[in-house]
Amino acid sequence: MHLFISAGEPSGDLHGANLIRALGDRQPGLRVTGLGGDRMRAAGADLVFPLADMAAMWVGRVVRNLPTYFKVLRQSDIRIRSDRPDAVVLIDCPGFNWHIAKAAHRAGVPVYYFVPPQLWAWAGWRVSKMQRWVRTVMTALPFEDGWYRDRGVETHYIGHPYFDEIAEQVVDREFVAVQRRAGGPVVALLPGSRNQEVTANFPLMLAAAERVRSAVPAARFLVASFKESQARTARDLLAGTGLPAEVHVGRTPEIIESADACIAVSGSVGLELMTRLKPTVVVYKVAPFARWVSRQFITCRYISLVNLLADTEVFPEYLTTRENPDEVAGHVIGWLTRPSAREAVVTTLRQLCDRAAVPGACERAADFLLDDLSARGRKPVSRVA
Repeated sequence: MHLFISAGEPSGDLHGANLIRALGDRQPGLRVTGLGGDRMRAAGADLVFPLADMAAMWVGRVVRNLPTYFKVLRQSDIRIRSDRPDAVVLIDCPGFNWHIAKAAHRAGVPVYYFVPPQLWAWAGWRVSKMQRWVRTVMTALPFEDGWYRDRGVETHYIGHPYFDEIAEQVVDREFVAVQRRAGGPVVALLPGSRNQEVTANFPLMLAAAERVRSAVPAARFLVASFKESQARTARDLLAGTGLPAEVHVGRTPEIIESADACIAVSGSVGLELMTRLKPTVVVYKVAPFARWVSRQFITCRYISLVNLLADTEVFPEYLTTRENPDEVAGHVIGWLTRPSAREAVVTTLRQLCDRAAVPGACERAADFLLDDLSARGRKPVSRVA
């Protein structure tokens, strides 16, 4: 069996790698080509281009990379038409993956969406593209399954694959023990995996951290960086602040586990914060024009996945154009100084985890893909028991 998998961001690269491994366990001789990053390559994918290394969110960055994007699209289109994979599997990243979906559909190759874009939140009209080009959406969140079905899109609910990664994480307990022996409450600062997220949000986090430190002098801070270049940015911004803060690369699980409270950008890391029962303030600072545009399109009540799952504001959240460190810090100070306030959030998170944090999404996706392709008349598959 041959699949073409397209992931355009680090989180998609992670989910794609886990899906490849789950498929490989079930399907002897599986061949995967596509777009992704180091994790998918390590899982056995033959990458047409390392698209996940060019993760982009805002228009300016996309425009600068347009020549490369068009080149990658042409290469992918040629590869799909020449190789004729049994299916194309798309992972989030709709701006790019719509083009892959259209090219695959035109070539007569069935398309499946694994971790679909959050159209229900900001771009409901784009569901027509799902209707035209995608055979089945493998939905990640309970409420989005009904949303797609109500709009005539075939779905199969598998749950969120981020819970698979969390279940497989091996936390360095010695790192956590060292942090706890150091004494004082720990606040985790999680400024995101994209460079522009770090640049936009880390100064706000630092300003909030300074206010937390003033109110809780024993507080210490741990900064989780996705890569070394972002860690350098964080250290440069920390220089001269006097904050007792450490910056670590590749230690996100340990930093979250060590923390008493967190300040994090909106994103899938929220599911890990939920699973580890960590009270968190969610921030996402954007330019005024971007915020104005978002108001025209965002249709959901919350930006945090945790709040969306709970259908209430468990994590205080701020999608903002301004610096609001007092508001952000106020929540953290409350959790650090009033145990009952912190425990109330932990209890809510525990109840939410019992209902929603079910690992195994990649295995369920692999089973569905193999069964569906077999049932619909693509190449017969020989499953490993």
